[in-house]
Amino acid sequence: MESSFLSSIEFQMSLLLFVALAGYLLASKINQSVVICEILLGLLIGPSVLGLITYTDFVASMAHLGAVILLFVVGLEFKLKDVFEVKYFIIALVGVLVPWVGGFWLASVFGYSFQGAIFTGTALTATSIAITAQVLKEMGVLQSPMAKAIIGAAVIDDILGLLALSFSQQIVQGTLALFPILMVLGKALVFLVVGAFVGYTFMSRLIEHVDRSSLAKRFPEFVFLFAMAIAFLYAMIAEWLQLSAIVGSFLAGVALEGAVVRHGKDYRVGTEYFHIIFASIFFVSLGILADAHALTWSVALFMMLLTLVAIITKVMGCSIPAKLLGMDAADALHVGIGMVPRGEVAMIVALLGLNAGLIQQDLYLSLVLMSLLTTIIAPMVLKPLLLRKETARANG
Repeated sequence: MESSFLSSIEFQMSLLLFVALAGYLLASKINQSVVICEILLGLLIGPSVLGLITYTDFVASMAHLGAVILLFVVGLEFKLKDVFEVKYFIIALVGVLVPWVGGFWLASVFGYSFQGAIFTGTALTATSIAITAQVLKEMGVLQSPMAKAIIGAAVIDDILGLLALSFSQQIVQGTLALFPILMVLGKALVFLVVGAFVGYTFMSRLIEHVDRSSLAKRFPEFVFLFAMAIAFLYAMIAEWLQLSAIVGSFLAGVALEGAVVRHGKDYRVGTEYFHIIFASIFFVSLGILADAHALTWSVALFMMLLTLVAIITKVMGCSIPAKLLGMDAADALHVGIGMVPRGEVAMIVALLGLNAGLIQQDLYLSLVLMSLLTTIIAPMVLKPLLLRKETARANG
């Protein structure tokens, strides 16, 4: 009876939301990002410590929903021209290549198989945009050139990471061919171009048209529902094309950024409330996902060195090209640190490798914990740096 109670949806949802509330209280006490506190409390209630909840299908679904909504909200604050720039592609490309080499080298040094080294490098190419986006949103700097560089490069990073995953899977399976890789790239580019064009020229105008209709005047919530339907439609198409769903929802947000709503309920306000609930669950779930009990001393050593390599290679791979492309040293460093979180993206790569029998449990655990640590460390470093810069600017 107790087991069925603990596994009930009501218990899991209640626990997740109370933990999210506790994350806000803890953040106010220690002056740290809410994101960090929610992840740490997720670790506390998860298998690593108290074992009150595990990463069930329900928790995974709620977390996925939270990531999609979070990136839609972030997309609503960006214009198309702010995201798709050549310099962001350069930052993302170098920020993928350098970590891949670093991860492959370290895994090889520790004696992991060729397949394991390939997947380690691929996991290090990832960037979890959701984590940094939330910190930038908390700090109120989403419109800064530095933030635009991080968001733009991270979106492109997702596509390049997908290519790296396709490339890696073909190498370890001995079926390397140019056509499948070009197909992945082609689908990604077509989706971005067509999705942006259709959203910007058709969907945003359609929302404005619906807003002016008698239907919206009678049912103001209709516009909000319509906007959310578009967001999840884009997320669904992105997943179908084997892109991350959050790239789709972000693109939907960017496409609808310019729509003006006067009669219906403003979907920006509505999605903010969704974001408060489900994004909090997403961050708590990242802590729940890890289970530290499987750690051994050798796995712990590899994991710590892997985390160090993951941080150094991403910071160098992104901040150096950002500096060479005209950013000042501080902003270039912020871009590098902002791209460090691997989050759920690297965890997905690790899970694919494990399920395919290409990596073993010890390497899988190292990759998951590396993802978690980079997700925790980056906001802890980034927020004080941004605060210091804002303080310096305010003092003139």
